[in-house]
Amino acid sequence: MIAFLDGKIILKKAKFIILEVNNIGYKVFLSQQTLITLPTIGSDIKLFTYQNVKEEALDLYGFFSYEELEFFEMLMDIRGVGPKAALEISAVGPLDRIKDKVLKQDENVFAGIPGIGAKKAMTIILELTGKIKMLGEKKSSADEAENALVQLGFSKQQAKDALARVPSNVKIAEDRIKLALKNLGK
Repeated sequence: MIAFLDGKIILKKAKFIILEVNNIGYKVFLSQQTLITLPTIGSDIKLFTYQNVKEEALDLYGFFSYEELEFFEMLMDIRGVGPKAALEISAVGPLDRIKDKVLKQDENVFAGIPGIGAKKAMTIILELTGKIKMLGEKKSSADEAENALVQLGFSKQQAKDALARVPSNVKIAEDRIKLALKNLGK
């Protein structure tokens, strides 16, 4: 399985991009919302991916965050929701907003998504209500940089303290780890 891709945007189209990773071009389907927020062609990005294997195709779907990917996978477990619909549903808005709307049983949260009428929206909401509460709860414990520092032999508290001193605008895990290691070395 391809879990993530880190590369350069070579081409943007209406439903997908071509991402070059080590001189190989990957066609990655993205939601309309994600396509709008992409940087320009030639920019480097990292996407979490879902690899959909079918008899006649092998498709990759891309997401900026792991939480979006988890939500997409939950949607794929719902009968009658395919990958293209799940992709658009997973990008309706911020995950917290979607969670709120689903927990309030607001079927309008999925309004405007092709193929999702009121009946299908209620089915999705009913199936997601229990599962969605768990989404994002693992977020703080699943901090990639913190886990890497712990694996390098630092205590969990040392890792947290060092990462707390890393500027908040640094988002890439590798950069956070490097800065945290400098903090730990002082």
